[in-house]
Amino acid sequence: MYEQLAIAAALVLATVPSGQVVSRDPPVADHPVLELRQYKLVSGAQDRFISLFDKEFVKSQEALGIRLIGQFHDHDRRDRFTWLREFPNMTDRARMLQSFYFGPVWAQFRGVANPMLEDNDNVLLLRPAREGSGFGPSVQRATAAATRKSETYFAVIEYLWKDPNEGFSSFFLDRVRPLLEQAGLPVVGVYVPEEQPNNFPRLPVRPDKKVLVWFTKAQTPGEFEAITSKLRTTADWRASIAAPLDNAEERPPQILRLDPTPGSALR
Repeated sequence: MYEQLAIAAALVLATVPSGQVVSRDPPVADHPVLELRQYKLVSGAQDRFISLFDKEFVKSQEALGIRLIGQFHDHDRRDRFTWLREFPNMTDRARMLQSFYFGPVWAQFRGVANPMLEDNDNVLLLRPAREGSGFGPSVQRATAAATRKSETYFAVIEYLWKDPNEGFSSFFLDRVRPLLEQAGLPVVGVYVPEEQPNNFPRLPVRPDKKVLVWFTKAQTPGEFEAITSKLRTTADWRASIAAPLDNAEERPPQILRLDPTPGSALR
């Protein structure tokens, strides 16, 4: 199964020819900031934690201006919980986090939530790889009706030898993303690390700077695997992706298979 899942990651692990000078992709001015948060929960706590999170920590953060994009069961590991939240910019991030973590809701429920967390420091602080490459405005709370059938989302964390701004993010957006979407896998977000330092040190973030993270979705994990398997055999993939593959990959990517919770905006 994991060999099949790695196919999608292989699609993006390309780089420029050795020795070629590459200009950095410019940062997006006053850009949104995304936190990709992976939690390891105490054994047996997943259902209780998700119920608490959906009930108490979604609307209370949104009331402060934080955008809760989605929260998920991990499809493969019962003790994992992944969620995404977005801020308008880094300045607002510091202010909004201060308001939430020193506010009444967290004060009331932190004593319930924290004992269910074995580790909550696996966090990537990200920005859109290019203006418009992040999650669009269509991700709204109104779309999160629990009765609506949900899809499986995939977060692919690419570990690269080089900073993705040195040409790789443009390669992915301009050449790889179209192949994925033509094959039936919509790319709903593409992100690179935020260059500005963490301005809310109470919540640590990972120092990884040579990653690119992209998100897609499928009706089922099986559909994802079938599409990526077929795409790997196409002439376009063989001609433009396969040859430079080994030059870009520092280590195998992490692929998260994510099932939305009832309260997730992404469904």
